[in-house]
Amino acid sequence: MKVAFTYPPLESEKGTPLLSQNRQFQWFTKPTYIFPVVPATAATMVRDAGHEVLWLDGIASQLTERDFLQKLQDFAPDVIWLETKTPVVKAHWHWINALKKQFPETKVVLCGDHVTAFPRESFENSKVDCILTGGDYDFLLINYLNYLTHPESVELEPGIWLLEADGDIINTGAFVLNHQLSEAPWIDRDLVNWELYAYKNGNFRSIPGTYIMSARDCWHHKCTFCSWTTLYPAYRFRDAIEVVDEIGHLIEKYNIKEIMDDSGTLPIGKWLKTFCEEMINRGYNKKITINCNMRFGCLTADDYKLMAKAGFRFVLFGLESANQSTLDRLVKGINQDEILQGAKDARAAGLDVHVTVMFGYPWETAEDMKATIKMARELLIKGYAFTLQVTMVTPYPGTPLYDEVKKTGWLVTEDWDNFDMRMNVMPGEASEKDIKKAIRSVYSAIFHPMAIINRITKTKHPIDDAKFYCRGLTQVIGHLTDFKK
Repeated sequence: MKVAFTYPPLESEKGTPLLSQNRQFQWFTKPTYIFPVVPATAATMVRDAGHEVLWLDGIASQLTERDFLQKLQDFAPDVIWLETKTPVVKAHWHWINALKKQFPETKVVLCGDHVTAFPRESFENSKVDCILTGGDYDFLLINYLNYLTHPESVELEPGIWLLEADGDIINTGAFVLNHQLSEAPWIDRDLVNWELYAYKNGNFRSIPGTYIMSARDCWHHKCTFCSWTTLYPAYRFRDAIEVVDEIGHLIEKYNIKEIMDDSGTLPIGKWLKTFCEEMINRGYNKKITINCNMRFGCLTADDYKLMAKAGFRFVLFGLESANQSTLDRLVKGINQDEILQGAKDARAAGLDVHVTVMFGYPWETAEDMKATIKMARELLIKGYAFTLQVTMVTPYPGTPLYDEVKKTGWLVTEDWDNFDMRMNVMPGEASEKDIKKAIRSVYSAIFHPMAIINRITKTKHPIDDAKFYCRGLTQVIGHLTDFKK
């Protein structure tokens, strides 16, 4: 069969959609392209199963709608795959209907956190043929293709929704995360045009860079706002040595300089120790740098030192709020002391700390937000954090936060177009004006003289760092534009 993996162009005055492999959707004035690990794994698995694959990312390739459709027409697919998220699901419904009109015999498959939460909705609003729920849609897609090829002998796995010929919608029950990650192949980077995502990414200091995933997804998996808890309510990780093998492959074949491990939280404990020691023993720590997602309060100062020795450069932490009542309500499982100590320990080890912050919790007042503004600015100004991302909290369908605000009446709209972190969809104690002012206040701390001095005096690679900060400057200006008055 001929299978097209697609991200259709989404033209909007809001900017470029940060869609692929991203937990919190945003439109970016300054484009950033994130390598989609799970979809790329799916494409490789489909190719390895004997099918013909077209990788067609109209967003990262900056294709017009006409060029995108022409490439699809030239390929003549039997199956078209799309990944969607809440703020663009309506746009994707339009695309699906247009695709079905042009390719009436082609099966259109949809996946992602939004359709995992509300699968029936997309059948009611589009001519989609199949929805794969949960995060293991690479494995489920293989099962679905086998079913299309041999419907009489292949049983569909749990988590698949289908539109039958008579118009009935059926499903195979709740998805089950019982797939062995060791059975997934290494991604064929050439197949999925890896270079599209290797340069225009604000996380990379050295380029070309790429993404891997050592685990799916976060071993905490309790944060009430995280859309990926919808996809991965259970945590699984790959063998540490096998991950190092893949990194060696990326170094040797593609001359990759930097890797972002996009596991929701990198495995810790014995796994992390084994991984670091193997990176050091093989000398990969001198050839490549690694970035990862981590949680405050789970590593010691010695752990961070080992990570720095093993080649880690950048560690991303979710701060979210400096108000303990909010952290508890979000089930973050951390406190303010752990936030400050973790940032200090990571920086003391030589790691670049990146923190994510959110404003707009309906129970927080403008006065409450000042505590978060103060802590985030302090982290930047004192050099405990080098970079950060600030957003407006959004209650994605399928999350406990969505259920909470829906029940309490805080949710004022279910027009999914507005769930893009540009509009406060759950007005509470603070106004949208106050929220956007708080976001801009935190971002502006990047330009504080002490923050600049800390970056200059603590840089390890002056040339690469200078290029990185120049790229980062345009990103920050873009963010300030994103949250303009």
